[in-house]
Amino acid sequence: MARAGLTTERVTIAGAELADEVGFDQVTMSRVARRLGVKDASLYTHVRSLEDLRGRIALLAADEKTLRIAEAAAGRSGRDALVAFANAWREYAHRHPGRYMATQAPLTIDPELAQQAPGPRRAIELTYGMLRGYGLAEPDLTDAVRLLRSTFHGFVALEATGGFGHARPPQRSWARNLDALHTLLMNWPTPEEEDPS
Repeated sequence: MARAGLTTERVTIAGAELADEVGFDQVTMSRVARRLGVKDASLYTHVRSLEDLRGRIALLAADEKTLRIAEAAAGRSGRDALVAFANAWREYAHRHPGRYMATQAPLTIDPELAQQAPGPRRAIELTYGMLRGYGLAEPDLTDAVRLLRSTFHGFVALEATGGFGHARPPQRSWARNLDALHTLLMNWPTPEEEDPS
């Protein structure tokens, strides 16, 4: 019998908190059960499997991260929007490292559950909307989205693992990277004719 008060949401939040403490890849059903003070079997009333739980953590994190980015970038455009967007992304990664990694992990998420979660869809809308402010259209929009994601994620992933050993503070490099991205987006290169293969 499931413990009174235990819900799918509580199990997901407990998993997300655990991810921030020990790392997303270290979240197990046993650890979540211990955190909640229940037997492992009690969790299966609320989540189908560890994969299901990890998918739910990823969707929760995507919702949280997207909300913070939307709040930070609201009413801004151009460089101001880019900086607010990027800073909110980085701040979320710093405050919630396990949850953040859940948003970057390749997971198989129940399509019905994913359909109900606004975070991933809203993240795409926000990113494309911000980049349209630079006058970009397809296929440049997709290329620019990939550039931003790889730059932001690469930077915060290196920070998380202590990958910046130089004496120059990472914050200064971050600010300069955002200046460089803004300059690039303002002067996006005209694509050469693409090879169809």
